[in-house]
Amino acid sequence: MSRRTHGVPARTGRSRATAALLATLTCGAALVSCSTNSGAASVTPRATPPDTSSFSGTPPSALASAASSIIGSARASASAAASSLSAAASEFEASVSADTARASAQAQAELKKVQGAGNARSDVAMTGLPRAKTGGLLAVLVNITNNTDRTASYAVQVDFKNADGKVVETRFVGAENLKPGQRAQPVAISRQPTQPQLTPVLAKAQRY
Repeated sequence: MSRRTHGVPARTGRSRATAALLATLTCGAALVSCSTNSGAASVTPRATPPDTSSFSGTPPSALASAASSIIGSARASASAAASSLSAAASEFEASVSADTARASAQAQAELKKVQGAGNARSDVAMTGLPRAKTGGLLAVLVNITNNTDRTASYAVQVDFKNADGKVVETRFVGAENLKPGQRAQPVAISRQPTQPQLTPVLAKAQRY
C-alpha cells in the first residue's frame, strides 16, 4: 500500500512537468510561426527612387509650363498681327502710288516755281483717313475742287510736322485738267514711324 501511495504522486508530478514543457515548446513554436507569418504579411515593397544623376536641369512645374505656353502664344499672335498690318500698309500705299506717282512729280515741279503759299489754298481742304483703312499709316485725303470757270490743274504740298512744329516730311499731290466744279481727291501718305505723332499741314496749293 505504501509504495503505491508514494509512487503515484511522483509519476503524476513528472507527467505534469512534461506536459508543461511540451506546452511551452508548442506555444513558443506557435509564437515563432505567428511572428514569422505576421512579419511576412506586414512587409510592403518600397519604390526605387529615380536616378537623378542623368537629369539636366530642373523639370518645369505645371504653372511654369502654362505660363511659357501663354507667352509663346501671345508673341506669335503679336508677330502675326504686326506682319498683317505691315502687309496692309504696303498694299494701301501701292494702290495710292500707282494712281498718283506721275501727278506727284508734276506737282513738285510746278511748286518749285511758286513763292509763298500759292494761289489756290481756298480750293483745297484735307481730311484725315482712319488708320484702320490705311494699314496704320498716317494719311490724308486732299480734296481739290476747281472753283473757277475754266479747266485748271493743281499742285499741292503737304508738310508733316512734329509737336515742335518742325517739318519732318513733305509730300506732293496734284490733279490735272479739272473742269469747272470738278473735284479730285489724291492721298498724301507719311512714311515716317507712327511715333512720335505727326500733324499734316497744307503748305502750298497752286493752280496752273
